Amino acid sequence: MKTIIAYIGDLVEQVPCIAQFEINSAVDRLFNENARIQGIVVVNNEVPISLISRTHFYQKLGTQYGYHLYMGRPIELIVNSDSLIVDYFQSITEVSKLAMDREEKDRYDYVIVTKENKYIGVVSIQRLLMKLVEVQVEFASVLNPLTRLPGNHTIEEKLREIIHQEKFSILYFDLDHFKAYNDTYGFKKGDNLLKSTAELLKRDFTNKGSFLGHIGGDDFIAVVDHHDIRSICESLINDFDQIIIDFYTPNHLSQHYVIAENRQGVIEKIALVSLSIAIVTNQDQAFESVEELVEYAAVVKRKCKSVSGSCYLINS
Repeated sequence: MKTIIAYIGDLVEQVPCIAQFEINSAVDRLFNENARIQGIVVVNNEVPISLISRTHFYQKLGTQYGYHLYMGRPIELIVNSDSLIVDYFQSITEVSKLAMDREEKDRYDYVIVTKENKYIGVVSIQRLLMKLVEVQVEFASVLNPLTRLPGNHTIEEKLREIIHQEKFSILYFDLDHFKAYNDTYGFKKGDNLLKSTAELLKRDFTNKGSFLGHIGGDDFIAVVDHHDIRSICESLINDFDQIIIDFYTPNHLSQHYVIAENRQGVIEKIALVSLSIAIVTNQDQAFESVEELVEYAAVVKRKCKSVSGSCYLINS
C-alpha cells in the first residue's frame, strides 16, 4: 500500500564532523574550507554530541577579545548544548514541529540525524520545510476534502492488502435518506452531518488503529482485522441515533419524516436519516479477489438498506 509518510532520514545531506576534543581553530578551518555549510557536527566515536552553527561560532569570535579568548581553546566552549538530534525513522511532520519549537536563536540550525544512534547526516530547515509542503500536498490529494479521510484510491489499495488476511471484517456505512435531508436543509447542513458522522466513525476506527475511508457522498468504509464487530455496530447506531436529533427541527422529529422529492422526482413523506451498516467478513467464507468481495458487499448493502431505521447486517 502506498505510504505518504516521509522519514527525516530520507532528506539527509553531509557536512563535516569534528571530534569533541578539538580546538576552535579546527572549526574555523573547516568553515573556511566549506563556505556553503551552515554548521559542523561534533561527534564522539560516530555518536553526535552537538552542532556548531556558523552564525553562533562567528558571533562568539566577533566579540571583543573573542578571537583570542576562543581560538586556541576546546570547542566545548562554543557548541550548542541543545542541538536537535533525531532518529532516521522519525516523520518529517514530527521533526518539523520539534524544530519550530526550539528557541528563536536555534530555530534555523541544522537538524542532526542518527541511525542506530550513529551520526548519518543533517537536514537543513529549508529542505525540511520544502519536503513538508510536498508531503502535505500529496496527503491532501488522497483525502476526501470534506472529512479528511482516505478516498477511493487508498480504499482500493487497502482492500487488496487485506483480502488474504486470516481475519478481516469490512464495514460499509450508508446514510439512508440523506438526499432528502440535503434537499430539505441545504448542502451546508448536509456537509455538517457528514462531518459529524465521520467524527463518530473515527472514534471507533481511526483512533483505535483501524482503517477508515470515505468512499464519497454519504458512504464510508472501515476495515478491521477481527470478527468481533457486533458491539461496535450497536454502539455506533445508538450514538448516531442520538446525534441525528440535533440536525432536525422539533417538528420533523415529532412527525418522523420530511416532505421531499424521492429519487424518482415524486414528492412524498421520507423518513429521517438513519445509519445502515453492511458488513462482510471472511469468518465463514473466503474471497478470491477484491471484485468478488465488492460484489458480495453490494448484496449485503441492498438487504441492509431495505430495513427501516438504523441497523446492521453481517454477511447475507
